[in-house]
Amino acid sequence: MEITDQNLVTLSEFLAKTLSPDVAIRKPAEQFLQSLDRNQNYPILLLKVIQKDSFNMTIRISASVVFKNYIKRNWKIEDGEDYICQQDRDAIKTYIVDLMLSSPEAIQKQLSDAVSIIGKYDFPDKWPGLLDEMIRKFSTGDFNVINGVLRTGHSLFKKYRYEFKSQQLWTEIKFVLDSFSKPLTDLFVATMQLTETQTSPEVLSIVFNSLLMISKIFYSLNYQDLPEFFEDNMAVWMNNFHVLLTGNYAALVTANDDEEAGIIEQLRSQICENLVMYAQKYDEEFAPHLPRFVDDIWNLLMALGAQTKYDILVSNAMTFLSTVADRKQYQHLFADAKVLGSICEKVIFPNIQFRTSDEELFEDNPDEYIRRDIEGSDVDTRRRAACDLVKVLTRYFEQEIKQIFVTYVKEMLQTYMTTPARWQCKNAAIFLVTSLESRGQTQKFGVTQISNLVNLNEFAVQHILPELQKANVNELPVIKADCIRYLMTFRNILPKEVIISSLPLLTQHLVADSKVVHTYAASCIEKILLIRDPTTGKSIVDADILMTLAEKQLEGLFIALTKQGSGENEYVMKAILRTLFVLNDKVMPFLEKVLTQLIIKLQAVAKNPSNPQFNHALFETIALCIKIVCSARPAEVGAFEIALFPVFQIILQNDVLEFLPYVFQLLSMLLEYRVKGEPIPLPYFELYQFLFMPVLWERSGNVHPLVRLLAAYITRMNPTEMQSNLQLNSVLGVFEKLVSSKAHDHEGLFLLRTLTENCPNELLEPTRKSVFIILLKRLSSNKTIKFIKGLSVYLSFFMITHGVTNLITLLDSIQKDLFLQTLEKVLLHEEATGTALVEKKIIVAGLTRLLCEADDLIVGPNARFWPFILKQILKTVSKTDESAKVEEEVILALPGDGGYEVVYSKLIYASKPEYDPLQGVGDISHYFANNLATLSNKHPGRLLPLISNKLNEEEAQLLKNILSAANIQLT
Repeated sequence: MEITDQNLVTLSEFLAKTLSPDVAIRKPAEQFLQSLDRNQNYPILLLKVIQKDSFNMTIRISASVVFKNYIKRNWKIEDGEDYICQQDRDAIKTYIVDLMLSSPEAIQKQLSDAVSIIGKYDFPDKWPGLLDEMIRKFSTGDFNVINGVLRTGHSLFKKYRYEFKSQQLWTEIKFVLDSFSKPLTDLFVATMQLTETQTSPEVLSIVFNSLLMISKIFYSLNYQDLPEFFEDNMAVWMNNFHVLLTGNYAALVTANDDEEAGIIEQLRSQICENLVMYAQKYDEEFAPHLPRFVDDIWNLLMALGAQTKYDILVSNAMTFLSTVADRKQYQHLFADAKVLGSICEKVIFPNIQFRTSDEELFEDNPDEYIRRDIEGSDVDTRRRAACDLVKVLTRYFEQEIKQIFVTYVKEMLQTYMTTPARWQCKNAAIFLVTSLESRGQTQKFGVTQISNLVNLNEFAVQHILPELQKANVNELPVIKADCIRYLMTFRNILPKEVIISSLPLLTQHLVADSKVVHTYAASCIEKILLIRDPTTGKSIVDADILMTLAEKQLEGLFIALTKQGSGENEYVMKAILRTLFVLNDKVMPFLEKVLTQLIIKLQAVAKNPSNPQFNHALFETIALCIKIVCSARPAEVGAFEIALFPVFQIILQNDVLEFLPYVFQLLSMLLEYRVKGEPIPLPYFELYQFLFMPVLWERSGNVHPLVRLLAAYITRMNPTEMQSNLQLNSVLGVFEKLVSSKAHDHEGLFLLRTLTENCPNELLEPTRKSVFIILLKRLSSNKTIKFIKGLSVYLSFFMITHGVTNLITLLDSIQKDLFLQTLEKVLLHEEATGTALVEKKIIVAGLTRLLCEADDLIVGPNARFWPFILKQILKTVSKTDESAKVEEEVILALPGDGGYEVVYSKLIYASKPEYDPLQGVGDISHYFANNLATLSNKHPGRLLPLISNKLNEEEAQLLKNILSAANIQLT
């Protein structure tokens, strides 16, 4: 594309169309712009559109967003493919900084993100001038420009907070520090001077935004280690931090907004983070300044109110106090009983109270409340910070703190008992007990260590269970949630009898109107069903115990899914899944009703999937239902097909992207439960045509489940169906596409192996030569260790199923002596030994046949290869099997617990055991030994010299052990 005025106008017109609400106009415009991705000058044209004041501002902003996304997609060079020509790369880096800094803020933010993306890959090695260009802008005095530079610097440098230490990282940080430390410090000092001379709120807001970004950059540059420059100038930074923490900046106070943190709160919060970092990492150097900051932060906490806007600041301030209190040399600051009492009374108690904003969150945004409370995303909350401070103080002043809090808990509980309207008191008491008792805790097991603040069992009997025994499940929902959370937290500490007796109480709370309450009840049920008796290793709630509650529990869980806001509640669906898992075949009386409701729910969510965790658990539950029934009664697979096919067809017809990999897995599962050789129902073959649509194979998440589904068809078709329905050319087209991809070549080889094993020879024979040409072409053009391993397995399998001679003849018909080249470069490659048990078995069996059947390799001109084949067999036999997994752990790792995989989410209960095509072979070492014995008898006196001359001591001992175990002696 040429950079012309006409092209700029055309580009602006298409950018305008991308903003149209009409999808018929918007979609083609988006597709047109994406089609320009590989065109030279396209990114430069976008920058020209952004620059031109004559274009409408919305079009310029749209161009900046498109440009940023273009950079995000294309700047990184992957697999050697560079989609941006070098001329464009150089031009972008020449223009973008000045353009960014001269643009309005909305555009500046987009271009700043683009600079950060480019910097991630090019800075500093390929863009060494970026830093100098940014530093020069500090001298402009224009704080809109300066803030743009600082924002970009923050984006570039914040990776130093989390990247692992390496020589490359140290080199880059040193480069940045050498250039940037002094200008940043000078800018900090100059900006601080402006805070004393400026009075306009608008100007001060811009100045304090600069100070905020400077403080963030300070954090990044100091995170990995204390730089010498900052150590030498620590007084400059710390004195100014002190001023910012203690100064009166009334002009910046957001008087009419109690929710959003203003710039002064954000800045002070960042300063507290900086101080925490110094106190934790650079204790010795920071020591002279620390006592002053303890006073500053103490006074700051005293002055802050309960408004939400102060939450993060209060949290960070208390984290600083916790950090200081955890250092032995500063414990004297807290040792006085009056000081401890004052901290509890004025800092901790006020910040663990259940505020109006918390109640509003509970009622209006239950999802966020749940995330903070039981998912542990409350790290920045006042309550969590106060709790952490108490834990630190308890570690060193246990008796004093325990006495204060036991008294406080008793008072709060007494207040609630006498005045139930003040339920917030009981909330605070339960929170304190729950938080302070938890010394060791995991997501899977809950609390495993306690601090003995109270007797947990007595507390449960006196204050927790009575609340849950009340008939009205909608009364005081916050307290109900607190009590359920208590049971959830201490499920592994409380007596087994208490936990089991709580299940009926939890079941009745599944119908509560509050989303928090019925979600906690479902989550607690699911976690209780996971508990195992430490002495027996068995679940404390088995199928027999659960059967007494099962019908009511399942009914309650499905009612919970009808409650407002819980239509796609993943906690409820996981509880359904866990309930069915524990019941196993005892679920049969309820299964038809359960499956009906699951299908209704699937039909509903398929219209607009929005919760990946719920969707995964839903499909997992359906898979478990199929497994429970069909593993015992395969004939029942037809009933599932009748129930599920209509909704599957809707999903496939509407191309519901998120659900396709799941549907393919369930269809595979149903086919695999069908008896091999029996006619496959017509609906499967109607679907079969659909599987070869190219668009399906373009989506990475579909590939594995589609290959499994194709393999299921191939293994279940009888010969007649194969002749009329297989569409071998289409299957081989899929194979060729997959095997040419580094990401999916193993899938292509698996598909080919399935064809080789199951497809009639007369059907495959005409295509065999072209298939091997495809394999060899991939081997020569894009050889990887992964592909060599996979090809070695397939060639071994071919020798097992079709014989050694056929493989040699086939390869040599393509090119003279090609078999020997393949033997040397693939079968005898040092990495081609297999890692999984089945792969090892196939390789050993295949090489054994080659070792024992190819006379040319034993007594002919190519006998030099024979010892190396033997060595490869021994090497493979000695390899540790890396595929072994403990099945119980897989079952306990509930799907979705580890996060949702966008690319492909495997259904645990739809998985099948790894198929062993050599089941009849038995022990592979014995198979090898017996074949070697046969060969030895055929060529007496021939093998022993080869073995003794070519095997090292370790290999010879391994062979001796294998032969001895098989009771074989070579002649």
